[in-house]
Amino acid sequence: MNDPRSSIIQGLYASALALEQAGYFESAQAKYQSILELDKDNIQALQGLARVYFYYEKYDQVLEILERCLLLDGTQGSQYYSLGWVWEKLGNITEAISAYKWAIDLDKEGIDGCLKLGDLLAELGEFQTAQFYYQQGIDRQPYTARGYLKLGNLFLGQNRVEDAIALYETALNIHPHDSDLLYQMGLAFRVNQNSERADFYLGLAAEFQDQYETAIQFYHNILQTPLATVEIYLRLGNCYQNLEQWWEAVAIYEQALPRFPDGIELYLALISAWQNLGEIQTALQIAEQSIDRFPNHISVKFAKQSLLPILYDHSPEIFKYRQHFTEELVKLIEQTDLEDSEVKQQALTAIARGTHFYLQYQGYDDLELQKQYGGFVHRIMQANYPEWTKPLLLPPLTASQKIKVGYISSHLTWHTVGLVFLGWLRDCDRTKFEIHCYYTGKETDAITNLFQLYSDQFYHNYGNLEPIVEQILADQVQILVFLDIGMCPQLTQIAGLRVAPIQCAAWGHPITTGLPTIDYFISAELLEPPRAENHYSERLFCLPNLGINYAQPPLLELQKTRLDFGLKEDAILYLSCQSLFKYLPDFDLILVAIAKQIKSAQFVFIAHWNAAITEKFKQRLNRSFAEHNLDIQEYCVILPRLDKLDYLQLNNLANIGLDTLQFTGFLTTLDSLSCCLPLVTCEGEWMRSRQSAGILNRLGITETIAQNREDYIKIAIKLGLDLEWRLAIREKIKQNQWKLYEDKSCVPALEKFYQQTIHNFNNIPLNPPN
Repeated sequence: MNDPRSSIIQGLYASALALEQAGYFESAQAKYQSILELDKDNIQALQGLARVYFYYEKYDQVLEILERCLLLDGTQGSQYYSLGWVWEKLGNITEAISAYKWAIDLDKEGIDGCLKLGDLLAELGEFQTAQFYYQQGIDRQPYTARGYLKLGNLFLGQNRVEDAIALYETALNIHPHDSDLLYQMGLAFRVNQNSERADFYLGLAAEFQDQYETAIQFYHNILQTPLATVEIYLRLGNCYQNLEQWWEAVAIYEQALPRFPDGIELYLALISAWQNLGEIQTALQIAEQSIDRFPNHISVKFAKQSLLPILYDHSPEIFKYRQHFTEELVKLIEQTDLEDSEVKQQALTAIARGTHFYLQYQGYDDLELQKQYGGFVHRIMQANYPEWTKPLLLPPLTASQKIKVGYISSHLTWHTVGLVFLGWLRDCDRTKFEIHCYYTGKETDAITNLFQLYSDQFYHNYGNLEPIVEQILADQVQILVFLDIGMCPQLTQIAGLRVAPIQCAAWGHPITTGLPTIDYFISAELLEPPRAENHYSERLFCLPNLGINYAQPPLLELQKTRLDFGLKEDAILYLSCQSLFKYLPDFDLILVAIAKQIKSAQFVFIAHWNAAITEKFKQRLNRSFAEHNLDIQEYCVILPRLDKLDYLQLNNLANIGLDTLQFTGFLTTLDSLSCCLPLVTCEGEWMRSRQSAGILNRLGITETIAQNREDYIKIAIKLGLDLEWRLAIREKIKQNQWKLYEDKSCVPALEKFYQQTIHNFNNIPLNPPN
């Protein structure tokens, strides 16, 4: 029989690690001590306790624990490495050096001991020996940047500038976006009195550290020098865009064109910038000019084909641009000869530039378009990586072998995707599954740290596609789950390959992928309509309820008033906080209809990240209200983007939530309901138009789920006029809230699906690549 203590200890340890990771060291310490009361020789708990004591600078106690760990198991190099750290803090450098040497001897592949030993010896002035250990670190892990950086810095400190530059250059070939390497390279060129090259690398370092104002200064210094290439103009424009200074970005690209008339990248950047400004006709004109100038280049054809407005002025525009999109896609597929080596490379670069993200917000059935584009992407990937598109074998698993499941996303952060799917990992049965996470985004935060905590292997690889694919293949995961295909072009590219025997998509972006290399689409029962399998190119699998194991948001005390947000104290406050591109023009008339009946109504929206789009939305609302003799100033407020706490405060202050129709909220709906805000939504035809309805059904609140636009308006008006009913809905939400959170039923269902899929793999053919 299994020891019942082991499951208790496993739970305590997971909880302790999470508390430690979140910075709650006292609580973590208590958990680790609870484990040790059950098992006094539990090395993981002892090591955790040592880390807590290290944080509190109780080095003597840390030393005592580590020595105890070494008596229990003296074969782990990591324990000697930790011991070296403690001896350093205690000022005993001789013992620290000895401990690091033990760490190096025991861990033949690790580099931490090598680099720490190099640091100590460099401080002692023993440069030759320090160089030896830094080089040993490089030799052990030649694809890791830290060893190159340490040795390069040592050379630079010795005025061996050329040696330092050569080393940084080698490392930058492997890690071209490493800001520390770039900064040191800039310093090296500054020492070498090459100011142009110094400005270039220091500009790159600042840009990759998101210090865009600083980067702009360095790049402007270069514009009057021979180093003023197309790349510099592009980087300068990119910095302006990241600062949301779109007109400055446009000006930079236009300034560069006379100097580099054949700079195709400048045209592509201009097209993208004008689209982001909401000037779609200008973007289309530049795309046409680009095709005239570069008639044989696939990238400009892709740019033209994929142009869709972020925001529509009038409803007829939707069909017009959809028709343009469809016709251009057919033409593009027909004109792309993937047998041509140059064309196939251009096509690969083109699909890496963007996705058809805005297509899904038009409110139409996208299945056939998704299949056309998905098949095209797969053929492009197959042409460029034929060895990575072949079916993969899945050897039978032994009874004791864990199933390797990989999760890949560019949004494992404080983002809808990261927050919604974290619970799948948190409560996973680690005795049956081995979890590998592949994070391809740039930024990291506390949610990223939790994904790392809940993974057996976690990789953060931002940049080139090839290393990511190579890592997945090396790990030999049996099932790979793409959490958000359609939001990041690189993920779409990888999903167009065959990097795991079984490949699944989750609903981080709730639309079928159309890719022949994705076998299953993982959804949830309450989110899907009847016969939903007809909406997907993949096999549909539905988890119970909402399919998520979502932690309940903390209860907040109301600290702000409506006046703090510039809102009317006596208004019936309708909060509609979706991204502005979700609001199609016909939604304006819903607001008008409500305003005509609720004279004290005030509609509150959240601004788009691009001020130009917010302004266009405001102008459209103004026209719609003015056409019915209503003053937008009396009814509509667009607040700036808010942090999470202020956003939840706003939900607490509102009376009624108004959901979008064709593409509803999901996390926003969960947030609103955590504040007991009555929400009006409409149950649409596709999953993306039913998410809020699914959540309300889970609560047993069907009264505010409309079946059509007219019904939506009636419910919104009734909630505004009938205070007693509104309060009753609020109370009903409060009583049933618990159903939305910590619903662990999805986890065993998901794991059973993984097991069954593995079992069936050799019996049932999955989607074969074309």
